[in-house]
Amino acid sequence: MTDETLRLHLPEPTTRPGMDPDASMIKVPAAGTLPKPPLDEPDDQMWDYALGMVRVLGDDDLAVGDWDPKLDADTLRRGLTYMMRTRAFDDRMLRQQRQGKTSFYMKCTGEEACGVAQAMALRPDDMLFPSYRQQSMLVARDWPLVDLMCQIFNNPKDRLQGKQLPVLYSVKDANFFSISGNLGTQFPQAVGWAMASAYKNDSKIAAAWVGEGTTAEGDFHHALTFAAVYQAPVVLNVTNNQYAISSFSGIAGGEQSTFAARALGYGLPGIRVDGNDFLAVYAVTQWAADRARNNFGPTLIELYTYRAAAHSTSDDPSGYRPKDEFTVWPLGDPIDRLKKHLIKLGEWDEQRHASLQDELESEIKRDLKEAASHGTLGVRPCSPSTMFNDVFKELPPHLRRQRQEAGL
Repeated sequence: MTDETLRLHLPEPTTRPGMDPDASMIKVPAAGTLPKPPLDEPDDQMWDYALGMVRVLGDDDLAVGDWDPKLDADTLRRGLTYMMRTRAFDDRMLRQQRQGKTSFYMKCTGEEACGVAQAMALRPDDMLFPSYRQQSMLVARDWPLVDLMCQIFNNPKDRLQGKQLPVLYSVKDANFFSISGNLGTQFPQAVGWAMASAYKNDSKIAAAWVGEGTTAEGDFHHALTFAAVYQAPVVLNVTNNQYAISSFSGIAGGEQSTFAARALGYGLPGIRVDGNDFLAVYAVTQWAADRARNNFGPTLIELYTYRAAAHSTSDDPSGYRPKDEFTVWPLGDPIDRLKKHLIKLGEWDEQRHASLQDELESEIKRDLKEAASHGTLGVRPCSPSTMFNDVFKELPPHLRRQRQEAGL
């Protein structure tokens, strides 16, 4: 007689704190194995892309396969510079938080290629609906770091006047939608924006990002439903960096299949890409953007990467994963990989790399000095009177009275 006792399955990570880091269970396909499909490829012909992984940079640091975007050396150096600038910015702002000059910060260490390559592959007038770890996109759109620092410090030069948590940027002039701390909201917003762009016969598309944990939210599925039904010109991205704030990706369903595979149930193409391969991320994003722009509909991209830093300054990852796990991550460091590729091409060297690193650190020190001169946390913050601004088009009588009573 068989045992018919039911057992609830609880996903378990393969490693725990205190154990040696181990990534041997991650299967990494060789670069260049997946061909590049035509833009109008039917979604039911793209199972290999959702379950496999697009990679361009091989173990020999050279680009191989159909997905090679064949970027010139100047573009590659620009991408490398943006990634290095982002990491230097992150390191400096983390120190500011530790010194009590801001209340909160989030780094994107290990994920720089995702933001930079995608921002460069999209057009400047395409609308970005980011999550809270896409600061590299603003760096790649050449937005001044001083402005971001002032938002983090909530000083009088903060354009948002303290109405957003530090790092929840909003930059209309860079087509960078307001970041929300409520996870998942940006996915249906991006689909709606893209639908409106198509309805107006415009040429601009939208792109949105969530982490793998957010795919468990209803907003993720609502967005995919509307995107599929109306064939919205949108690129939907899942940054699978292996961990939500304190749980591994299996809790969100990553143990059973890839996150890219979720697209197929909605009749959408899904592509999983090596998120630490600058060239692969650029190529896949460009393909999905071209597909949307040519009225072939939306694409779901899973960016397979690793969050090397803590979830935020409020998080201690030693409580849920082994120490130094990033050192065994099989897809490597995105900055190091692009640097090696440029060196292999004869377009870069270690001396120029070190010189650029010093230059960027000096640049960020100068920007930080300027931003801090306007105030940091608790030192010359925004005036309390700003709480009444930018909420109502016309300030209602009861708020006018309150402002007067407060002497503001």
